[in-house]
Amino acid sequence: MNVETVQRAIGIGLIGCGKIGEKRVVALPSNCSLVAAYDIQRDVAQRFVESHGGQLCDSTDALLRCTGIDAVIIATTHDQLADLSILAIQHGKHVFVEKPGGRTTNEIRSIRTAAAEYGMQVSVGFNHRFHPAIIAAKSLIDSGEYGRLLWVRARYGHGGRLGYEKEWRTNKRISGGGELLDQGCHLIDLATYFFGGLRLDYSRLTTSYWPMEVEDNAFLALVTDEDATIWLHVSWTEWKNTFSFEVTLEHAKIEIGGLGGSYGTETLTVHKMKPEMGPPDTQRSSYEGVDESWGLEFADFLRRITGVGTRGASLESTIAVHEVIAEAYKR
Repeated sequence: MNVETVQRAIGIGLIGCGKIGEKRVVALPSNCSLVAAYDIQRDVAQRFVESHGGQLCDSTDALLRCTGIDAVIIATTHDQLADLSILAIQHGKHVFVEKPGGRTTNEIRSIRTAAAEYGMQVSVGFNHRFHPAIIAAKSLIDSGEYGRLLWVRARYGHGGRLGYEKEWRTNKRISGGGELLDQGCHLIDLATYFFGGLRLDYSRLTTSYWPMEVEDNAFLALVTDEDATIWLHVSWTEWKNTFSFEVTLEHAKIEIGGLGGSYGTETLTVHKMKPEMGPPDTQRSSYEGVDESWGLEFADFLRRITGVGTRGASLESTIAVHEVIAEAYKR
């Protein structure tokens, strides 16, 4: 696909018509159109195309043979992500695959191998990179205005729901892991996005509440190449949905809170140290309204297809995330 192609209507195929697949289709940029959709549950796919248009397909193969599809969104359970991504690549389609991209590092590497062989582009759906507070914080950190990183403290969690222990995310064969892979991958991805290479220094995974075979809480200490510490806690027993990402630099502290919706209003607070220290100068920004990260991320994927530099998660950055997770599971 060249620049001229991106300027015309881009044909999109969707595999997986659940909540996340719907978020992606609703947020498609105006130069994209849904050509076809498939879900393993035919009634789910039927209702989806009745609401959002596109051709109803009876199989992934049928969808991938549809004319007019340039790229495929894959929004399925974790056990299908890698195989479907590779299949779409082999059919000459660019791929946007939802996080975590697969269950293991090797699954992500297999996608990378196929993408290189067939010359297709792949983005992984870590949409938090495109939240306005994250974008603003990244700019502040990269500016160097506030000096080097001292430490990070981040939390992310929700409280599950009745019957959560019976859902597919708690089945290790399907999901590949518990809360560390589910929400923890977002925090590790953001840490990698902000600060580059990381190594795991400490991990503790617990199944504290839910009767399940995977962890419902994970505590990690990561270390940057410059020896700064990043402390992460992700939880399925948070009870009140929480997102908090605190970055302390030499001359300021940056706090990101909320993600909108049930996580609360998204905010960015910068506490700038004075030369004489003491109470800092504080500036706070709030971001109300519709979450635009889904659409911004897909527009970024389209730019990747044309070879333009992007801020979205690549297969390389996703492999780095999975390597940290694999090490934590191994310990």
